[in-house]
Amino acid sequence: MTTLVLTITETLRYRGKLGQWAWALHRISGVGVLFFFILHVIDTSWSVFYPDLYAKAIAIYQSPIFTLGEFALVACVVYHGLNGFRIVIMDNRPNLWKYQDRAVMYVFLGTIILLVPTFILMFMHVVNHYNEPGVVFDLKIPELIESQLPFLIGIVAAFIGGLILSGVYSVVDRSTDKKALKRSKFDTFMWSYMRISGVLIIPLVFGHLAMVHIIQGVFDISKAGFTPVGTTVINQSGQAAEFVMHRWNTMFAGVMIWRVYDVLLLAFVAVHAFYGLHYIINDYVHNKVVRRGAHLAALVGCVILITVGGAALISTSPETTDKMLNQSDSTSMVVPANK
Repeated sequence: MTTLVLTITETLRYRGKLGQWAWALHRISGVGVLFFFILHVIDTSWSVFYPDLYAKAIAIYQSPIFTLGEFALVACVVYHGLNGFRIVIMDNRPNLWKYQDRAVMYVFLGTIILLVPTFILMFMHVVNHYNEPGVVFDLKIPELIESQLPFLIGIVAAFIGGLILSGVYSVVDRSTDKKALKRSKFDTFMWSYMRISGVLIIPLVFGHLAMVHIIQGVFDISKAGFTPVGTTVINQSGQAAEFVMHRWNTMFAGVMIWRVYDVLLLAFVAVHAFYGLHYIINDYVHNKVVRRGAHLAALVGCVILITVGGAALISTSPETTDKMLNQSDSTSMVVPANK
């Protein structure tokens, strides 16, 4: 904790070159994206397993506070992606490190260039939503707190569980690992993986943001008579679960293209994000037992997230979802969108 506080205070006090700010923003944006990613995967899995909970989650996502968070999320993703690409290039071309300041400026400039039109389009979705009849500007603070408490409790419980397991391991294993400071083959592999996956993630994540946050907005997920982007089927009921179902069931050349897309996104982002957290834990947690516990919690969290998200992606809609999607009348039947 002392190291973390020192890093924050020194980063704010620092008046030197841009490298320090690029490094700090890369980590901050990465942690921000990780926490949203956890919420997003769990909530989206509810569209299959608990459609009623998913509908409530989408309603919270459509609240003003989460709307501000959506803008912050997009900014974090764009900056983290561009700066990560800069790191990959310079790691593979060490002779370019002398141009680091210029490269960082290009990243900042590129981030601004991408965010200005993106924010304009996103803001238009917000304006259109609140101009619709019957839509009320409601912060929904009590509902927001209530909806996020289970996630907070889960994160704390995972950390406590990791600490307990780490403590037990320390009692049982009294051996001294003299190779602890040496770089293992796994570390070398993960160093390469972080850079390769980072490059592959950029088009996947940017594409997802374009489809769900720019071309269409989060408000369109629960809009009746709307065709989800990338599909040709109308969301007749206006149910959030139907929006997800149409997207995942869309076929292209005999392949459920968006399921495959989201599987790749889930696998790459989960491992990349949690291993990024692994680096941060190593930097700021110096107690061996606590550090091991935090690593265990991160590992378990990654496995659970991939398992839950993967189960939702490969599962068919349960009977409860089918009933919900067809609860009205024959108008809830899926029909092709008019072109």
